[in-house]
Amino acid sequence: MGFELDRFKGAVDPDFKCNLCNKVLEEPLTTPCGHVFCSGCVLPWVVQQSSCPVKCQRISAKELNHVLPLKNLILKLEIKCDNHARGCDAVVKLQHLAEHAEMCEFAPVKCRNRVCESGCGLMLSHKEHRLQSHCCVRALKAHNTALQCKIISLDREFKKETIKANKREKALLAQLSHQGFNTEETVLSVSLHINMRLFG
Repeated sequence: MGFELDRFKGAVDPDFKCNLCNKVLEEPLTTPCGHVFCSGCVLPWVVQQSSCPVKCQRISAKELNHVLPLKNLILKLEIKCDNHARGCDAVVKLQHLAEHAEMCEFAPVKCRNRVCESGCGLMLSHKEHRLQSHCCVRALKAHNTALQCKIISLDREFKKETIKANKREKALLAQLSHQGFNTEETVLSVSLHINMRLFG
């Protein structure tokens, strides 16, 4: 679930790659045995297999930890804009990518007429609008790619929120246990409350 290698300027250090997706690590998590993977790659694996993807030992999702120093190094890498395929030549540090995307003149914008002359009704880039070079087939392909990226982004965000919720649940259960509230009913009540906060 990481970032495509060909989006980065220059060669990427092999230590920055996820061994599951072979892309640049996104939200790196480390196993107790020291192996590092994208959170979006390793979490489903550990949940299903209950082991490190290298299969060196059995682990649970609660044993995975964020690797902030590695994440900070990766955020300093230079990456092509999300709108590179639409014509943007900007290369920015990964940590500034979202900020650039908001201001990128190649980001899609809604056509003033709402529906293009050919009838596809899709969004036009500033450049297409300015040069009147809109092509429905190209626009539909770009729209499809953008939707796929959105799905991936939402999936990543969901997984991040799941990790946060699991950590909160673990901390609350530890506090309850320390206070002497270790009944099964209390545990179920806390789990239900956290799930309602996460999904409600």
